[in-house]
Amino acid sequence: MVNNSVLTYPPLWRRLYSVWYRHMRVYTKNLMSNALPPFLEPLIFLAGVGLGLSTYITESIEGLRYIEFLGMGLLVTTAMFTSAFECSFGTFIRLEFHKVYDGMLAAPVTAENLIVGEMLWAASKGFFFSLAVLCMLSLFDIVPLAAGLLAPFVGFLTALMFAALSLLVTSFVKTINHFNFYFTGFISPMFFFSGVVFPISKLPAPIQPLAEIIPLTHSVRLVRAVCMSRYEASLLLDLLYIVVFIAVVGFLAVKRLKKRLVY
Repeated sequence: MVNNSVLTYPPLWRRLYSVWYRHMRVYTKNLMSNALPPFLEPLIFLAGVGLGLSTYITESIEGLRYIEFLGMGLLVTTAMFTSAFECSFGTFIRLEFHKVYDGMLAAPVTAENLIVGEMLWAASKGFFFSLAVLCMLSLFDIVPLAAGLLAPFVGFLTALMFAALSLLVTSFVKTINHFNFYFTGFISPMFFFSGVVFPISKLPAPIQPLAEIIPLTHSVRLVRAVCMSRYEASLLLDLLYIVVFIAVVGFLAVKRLKKRLVY
């Protein structure tokens, strides 16, 4: 156990940056193998499902062609998956197998700084991959780049939200195989029931309120609004949901993971 009372701490921003910078350096050492799959997966899905179904779905959905409707949703799903993997499998491996955090806590960094730094790193990845997918969508004239410039910031918030949730899940996990329940039972179904592939209004009436509870729904609604420049007062409720979710779930994640980090 580290005696934090004898340490002199740098400014908070520098402590958080040091955690972020460490993860960035490790990640970019194998950038192609690390970054290519998360970048290609939404594009493959868009090509397979979007191009295929768009030939059958000729009517507009919320004023959009189907491939546009799907592409805008994929801007935040890539942030969700990237962040969820980073703060579940990635965090668990660093915690239990590589013992990375033992060395990091020997520096003038608190457990809280470390966990928040993890969340910010995952959110940065979400921003990057949302931007990368946006560039590809604009290249194929699916989403104009100028119209979607705010989309990566929604990706940042989405990734931050799922970083907090994934860290909270990680605080309960005892073996790495338990993450299968998280991804198969929650993350993957949420992809299909949050308005990414089809509108929530097409769900059975009893299920629609459940779709409003899950976090991805609010990110999808926000990213479509910013890409289409359709701003409504109701979007403030979606933004409020995301902010409250990050604050509450993030607080619980920090509280629980700190017990596993400091022993």
